[in-house]
Amino acid sequence: MPTKKTPKRSRTVQATDVVPSEPVSNEPFTLILTEKPAVAKKVADALAEDEIRPIERFGITSYCFTRGGRQLLVAPAVGHLFVLAEEIKKQVWSYPVFATKWQPVFADRKNTWAKKYYQNLQSVSDGATDFISACDYDSEGSTIAYNIFRYIFNTKKGRRMKFSTLAKDDLIEAYEYASPELDFPQINAGLARHHLDFLWGINVSRALTLALREAGAFKVLSSGRVQGPTLALLQQRQDEINKFTPTPYWQLDSVIDVNGKEVLATHETDKFWKKQEGTTAHENAQGKPAVVEDIVSKETKTAPPFPFDLTTLQRDVYQHFGYSPKQTLDLAQGLYEQAAISYPRTASQKLPAKIGFKSILSNLKKQGLYRDFCDQLLTKPTLKPNEGPKADPAHPAIYPTGNKPARASTQQKNVYDLIVRRFLATFGDHATRSVMNVSFLIGPERFHARGAYTVEPGWITFYKPYARFKEVILPPLEKREEHPVKDLSLLDKETQPPNRFTQATILKEMEKLGLGTKGTRASILQTLYDREYINEKSIVVSVLGSAVVHALEKHCPEILSADLTKTFEEDMEIIQDGKKEWETIVDEATTTLTTILKKFKQHDKEIGEDLAIAFREMLKRDTTIGTCTCGKNLIIRTSHAGKRFVGCTGYPDCTETFSLPQKGLLKMSKETCKTCGLFIVTIRQFRRRPWMLCVRDGFVNAKGEKQELKKKTPKKTKKKA
Repeated sequence: MPTKKTPKRSRTVQATDVVPSEPVSNEPFTLILTEKPAVAKKVADALAEDEIRPIERFGITSYCFTRGGRQLLVAPAVGHLFVLAEEIKKQVWSYPVFATKWQPVFADRKNTWAKKYYQNLQSVSDGATDFISACDYDSEGSTIAYNIFRYIFNTKKGRRMKFSTLAKDDLIEAYEYASPELDFPQINAGLARHHLDFLWGINVSRALTLALREAGAFKVLSSGRVQGPTLALLQQRQDEINKFTPTPYWQLDSVIDVNGKEVLATHETDKFWKKQEGTTAHENAQGKPAVVEDIVSKETKTAPPFPFDLTTLQRDVYQHFGYSPKQTLDLAQGLYEQAAISYPRTASQKLPAKIGFKSILSNLKKQGLYRDFCDQLLTKPTLKPNEGPKADPAHPAIYPTGNKPARASTQQKNVYDLIVRRFLATFGDHATRSVMNVSFLIGPERFHARGAYTVEPGWITFYKPYARFKEVILPPLEKREEHPVKDLSLLDKETQPPNRFTQATILKEMEKLGLGTKGTRASILQTLYDREYINEKSIVVSVLGSAVVHALEKHCPEILSADLTKTFEEDMEIIQDGKKEWETIVDEATTTLTTILKKFKQHDKEIGEDLAIAFREMLKRDTTIGTCTCGKNLIIRTSHAGKRFVGCTGYPDCTETFSLPQKGLLKMSKETCKTCGLFIVTIRQFRRRPWMLCVRDGFVNAKGEKQELKKKTPKKTKKKA
């Protein structure tokens, strides 16, 4: 294996088939680059002082207008137009790979749709004398702009607009006060992140895939700088659950009749670990009245919630609506592009006064749903949000701009409502809750009851649908009162294993451990689902995912190290603070990766064998439809002609077969057909609703019941007179 530590710095391959066209203007003009088409239109609408002239080239629209006597052109990208790739693509896979180049994203056939954006930017930039980056103000947006500047505009010089919303006033301010230079600290952090992620991803993924291939199986496996430690974290929890041995205990509960109202009271020994002790307490209290021994009442103040950062928003949306973290980010991005909320990729829980609290509330007031809430807050002498400890140098916490989303889906409306109410709640007064703790003596045994209810709702008024408090109001009680006991039960219970991670709780854990960033955690989690390493909402690590983790833990645990990943994240912050060169960080990471890959190579045979066992088990599970009439298994197969069908493993003795749809992604359902007991197959096709099929009975519904398809009634045609 090569021992070279310093990677060759990346270069780029450019498109060569751009159709030449006339310059957009005969006069010098400023080109403003945005990250997405929707943002380009917003920027143009905000900055134009005269009529906007749309310019369409290669099917992409740019916007030309004047401001302050200067001609401006706003042109969009579509996210990353350049990606890292191997400098020399070899015919045969091998590793390590350290020499890289930046190439247009459309070099991959799957991304040819991006080529027209590249060509448009090449075309419209002809004649521009000044460039401004108006891409998202974070390391990703800055890197997107920098690559376009240097590889399409042929310059590394430009100004930088900084904004957190697409509201008109914010965009005008961002333009008028644009930084004279590009934001190189963020650019450098982005370049470092891309190189680290690429080098880690391509090398470790190839190592795993080649090890599996050497063991006689083939499936493209992947791991990465953050993906591996995250999967290991999920596996660790699953191992804890699998190894968990429940411990029996006993709980003594009583139901006390207080003037016709039932009060639940539990023995002061919450868990009896010996049944005899619980039985003795039960016998001591049997047949005795409950005497009020003590009453302690107090009022507590509950502070308003903090404003949303992205991770907390994703967690709360999952809790209230069940949307995945990636789905939440996409919905929030759509709201941002409609100028309805601020930039969602933020780690901040702070709202600076300069965003104009009163102005936002006045605009929200125009949306009938929030009118009364805004009226209440606008009467306050001062508006001060309850801020959290987390800060983000680039953006404030997520907040509504006051603009109502114009084209919101039901899901977007849900996310928008949650953000608005959270924003309003941060300005509310503390909520007051009354808490009452009562102790009863039933014979010699002491029992406790607890009540709690809201006295003054304060901020809960604004956040009520999402602020969930258990309201338990105890009836009036006096010391030394006696009340009859309606029921006394000694309950058999067991300790429970730790809960599985959900998509919401794993995000919180990733943040706590410094795995990934606010903007990447959701996509990392989605990748684990896509690779079939994990499944289910309460996350279960698959057989293959477990095999990857256990093989690496045994032979190459550094790939799964959360501490190593956290160190790299801290390095990125150092780069962004301008205290270290990004090339130095990449060199250090390359040295570390070289050592790890050498160790992997020494054990690739053992790793491959472990992975192959799991892969074959997963393949068998994912292709077995059920039991054939002959007693063997019915499995999904592919003919020599490439046709897929269901056949029996007893072939050629058994020739039972069933046809399958030839298009669409086949996925085995957990449900079985109610008629024949075979597993139901789900078929997913592009831009079509999924449908379900039993290979014996045809179409079925989600319950496995035969589904009769409605026949289309032919339209009657009127006869000509």
